[in-house]
Amino acid sequence: MTWCAPYLGLLLPFLCVVVWGGGVSAFRICAYNVQKLDSKKASNYRVLHTLTRIASRCDITLIQEVMASDGSFVNTLLASLNRYSEREDQRYEGYHYDVVSSPSLGKSADDLRNYVFIYRTETVHVMGQHQYQDQNQFVRPPFAVYFLSNTTAIKNFVLVGLHADPSNAIQEMDHLYDVFKQVLNKWNNKNVMFLGNFHAGCAHMTRPDKKNIRLFTNSSFFWLIGDKIDTTIMDETSCAYDRIVVYGKSFLKAITPFSANVFNFAKEFKLTKTTALQVSNHFPVEVMLKNSAQLLQAMPRLLLLTVTLRCFLACL
Repeated sequence: MTWCAPYLGLLLPFLCVVVWGGGVSAFRICAYNVQKLDSKKASNYRVLHTLTRIASRCDITLIQEVMASDGSFVNTLLASLNRYSEREDQRYEGYHYDVVSSPSLGKSADDLRNYVFIYRTETVHVMGQHQYQDQNQFVRPPFAVYFLSNTTAIKNFVLVGLHADPSNAIQEMDHLYDVFKQVLNKWNNKNVMFLGNFHAGCAHMTRPDKKNIRLFTNSSFFWLIGDKIDTTIMDETSCAYDRIVVYGKSFLKAITPFSANVFNFAKEFKLTKTTALQVSNHFPVEVMLKNSAQLLQAMPRLLLLTVTLRCFLACL
């Protein structure tokens, strides 16, 4: 039956994608605590180029410790990213990047900082932003951004950035639950991810401290970066300071399994430790969301294979 040959030619590549996962790319979310990011760092070409290479890998990157006294750096990094995606790395060619930034935050006028989300305009859109206001609970209150992506299995989600003050880390992590309730009330969206340097390790957070943190005691929150992951560069430290936490099983199912990890850019880019430390004493952390095409993989593979074989046999 030659009538089915054209359809079979279309069906077989589709089967390869669905059953074996070929051709499916994931959506990467990253968080990076860049130590005191200002124009002095921006003037160092090697530092700027390294930051550009790191951020260009991600659909969304949360940058922390952007010094508010020199907001021009954000524009410098953004321009570098857009040049890089156009000229230097074919893997990320064609992407355009934009930013959404928090207000200047902090309790000292000479140490104000911003949370900055850098995102690819081709893969994700900003639907809203919200600055948590309670200065008594946080030194630099969390900043939330509501995103929409047509490329991900879970279409809309909220990212909440926090760089916790080390002297108040337990209390600030606990108050993230209050932030969750406020974000939920504002946007009626339970797809919430917390990310950033929580100082959630070593002396700043011990195992007994977890009982005082609602994001640990509430089983609906899932900590994707474990306690034994070292997110620092120095040999003298081995601490899981930087974390990614999601709410709810529906969001958890939208995460690519085992994708939450540290990105060791020093190893990947073949940099010395001294050079890496010029950027920060932290590594970025990252996680991947499943592509919308991967939803099809939830269908029973045997059923798909059976349908395809029947079509093939009918064409004989």
